[in-house]
Amino acid sequence: MQIVITGIGFRSALGNLDRTWQGLMDDRSAIGLHQPFADLPPLPLALIASQPQHVIDLTHTVVEDAIADACLSRSLLDCGVVIGSSRSCQSEWEKLTSNSVVKPDLTNWLDTLPHSLAIATARYIGSRSAVLAPMAACATGIWSIAQAMGLMRSGACDRAIAGAIDAPITPLTIAGFAQMGALATTGCYPFDLRREGLVLGEAGAVFILETAELARSRGAKIYGEVLGCGLTNDAYHVCAMDEAGTTGAQAIYQCLDRSNLNPTDIDYIHAHGTSTPLNDRRESQLIQQIFPAGVAVSSTKGATGHTLGASGAVGVAICLQAIATQTLPPCVGLQNSPFDLDLVRVPRQTVVNNLLCLSFGFGGQNAAIAIGKY
Repeated sequence: MQIVITGIGFRSALGNLDRTWQGLMDDRSAIGLHQPFADLPPLPLALIASQPQHVIDLTHTVVEDAIADACLSRSLLDCGVVIGSSRSCQSEWEKLTSNSVVKPDLTNWLDTLPHSLAIATARYIGSRSAVLAPMAACATGIWSIAQAMGLMRSGACDRAIAGAIDAPITPLTIAGFAQMGALATTGCYPFDLRREGLVLGEAGAVFILETAELARSRGAKIYGEVLGCGLTNDAYHVCAMDEAGTTGAQAIYQCLDRSNLNPTDIDYIHAHGTSTPLNDRRESQLIQQIFPAGVAVSSTKGATGHTLGASGAVGVAICLQAIATQTLPPCVGLQNSPFDLDLVRVPRQTVVNNLLCLSFGFGGQNAAIAIGKY
């Protein structure tokens, strides 16, 4: 079964997908110094607006855009729903448990459970099909698309809306990453000598997935084909990744095998590239281990920040833009790299047929997805 993407809904701190792509082409970053919480110091963050987003509002925005982009109506009774998030409505729970003198409103507390984004999406589009709400740390976005493919290939549906949304800029998230020593203090520089940590960013990216037969029958625009996915777990540590990289490599090999691709077939890798010392080193080692010298690599987190669970879905959207424009996005924030990789430093026009997007989540969750030109 061929599964294609016919609609994209997208928001990052740079804007919608067109504005985000133009920002990448201009080597522009949305990261700035912000202090959204008075009791926490200013930090580099990638905010969509002046204040942190409400995740349900962001979900409605990207879902509505995806449906409109696919030229569909909101009455999608048989559409599968797979919407993930690493934080979901955590911000609302933080407000409910805060020591504020204002008594919290618990009337709609059921709407803040971890699966709320998926349920809200199903309500919005009128779906009576399967609803899934994956949570796999930073691998959530790719895992969501993989699960949607599984639903379609099982015969549960011919169409699904899939992706991930995260509004992770909350006091608890900031405090947690700060406690681990993972936050940057100046900015995000993937694969650069200056890299010091990640920068939190807000984003959502969801896709309309259809069988190629269904898409062709209604004359839909096709952005690309989802060729295959690989998903593994290190089973190593509660938050640290296994530097040996064995299971990370297995995820990539799984993805290539299921996509009927060889490492030499990949034209571009959208790397996880978090700008942390450990991730970038391990990821560069994996790429050098598996792929031939000269495969083009970049990470766009220097422009959008690290959007946690949404990051893999954001990467897929960027890959689809690379196919549409036959241009590779640069690694924003990169000046000097210690890694022997073909890192894209300026927009590069080239033939782009097969792309790989990688995600490596805290707790050792590894994900790879291959996207092809249709």
